[in-house]
Amino acid sequence: MAAADTTVHVERRIAAPAGRVWQALTDLENMPQVLSGVEQVEILSEGQQGPFDIGTRWRETRRMMGKLATEEMYVTAVEPESRYVVEADSRGAHYVSEFALRADGPEATTVRMTFSATPPSGIGGVVAKLLGGLGRRAVGKAIAKDLEDIARSVEPKPAA
Repeated sequence: MAAADTTVHVERRIAAPAGRVWQALTDLENMPQVLSGVEQVEILSEGQQGPFDIGTRWRETRRMMGKLATEEMYVTAVEPESRYVVEADSRGAHYVSEFALRADGPEATTVRMTFSATPPSGIGGVVAKLLGGLGRRAVGKAIAKDLEDIARSVEPKPAA
């Protein structure tokens, strides 16, 4: 499978400043309350209850394609309020998720999430199913739903 076939990009404009969006994206303790697809988060970084930074590790359980899956994730790059990269290794495959924030004026932020997967030893297997055809669309929909959930949590609520 070519590298281009293993990458999914989703972008969303959120009506909130980058600082507020960043806080929601990196708040691991409250992730299950914000992201409807996430069932549970267990922070693994020793003594890690504060800043989200390189080396932060957690175990995330989410519902994907109707099934629960738990993966251990770790932060490999951080540029506060601008971008961060999270990686995971599972069944020989390597996954990379990058969140990039771009200010669109003082009260709006565009978030671009890029998810890529590298199959084990060049074999497609689970990664091919995940990112081929319906699986690829399912990943894109899950990312879009996560960004929708983030927007819902940080955008101003309409006056009643």
